Amino acid sequence: MAARHRISEDRLRESGLRPTRQRVALAELLFAKGDRHLTVEELHDEAIEAGVPVSLATVYNTLHQFTNAGMIRVLAVEGSKTYFDTNTSDHHHFFIEGENQVVDMPESSISLTGMPTPPEGMEIAHIDVVVRLRPKRR
Repeated sequence: MAARHRISEDRLRESGLRPTRQRVALAELLFAKGDRHLTVEELHDEAIEAGVPVSLATVYNTLHQFTNAGMIRVLAVEGSKTYFDTNTSDHHHFFIEGENQVVDMPESSISLTGMPTPPEGMEIAHIDVVVRLRPKRR
């Protein structure tokens, strides 16, 4: 636990964030299980379960700070449903309808061609492809 605590503190510092007690605790929960996709509510529930006294607003603000620092990325799937992805590499996703589950798409599964030219002075920062899945209908 102490080693994980130190890694989280170092990761926060490297990203330009001060390692407050709540940031460290949330980073430990967020990154302890490898690459995954979480909503604010899911991380809040994990924090409460782990005995981390934190409000939903604090989790929301912290996840946005982590996003701005490049530690995680945002994935908007449903109108009001936002997932935070601990894998910041360029990759795409499957969204399993009915289960509200986001799954990384295998890297070689998709190729993009014919990209539009961005307006002058702009560049494409990232492209998110989300393929929605559901069980086959009989």
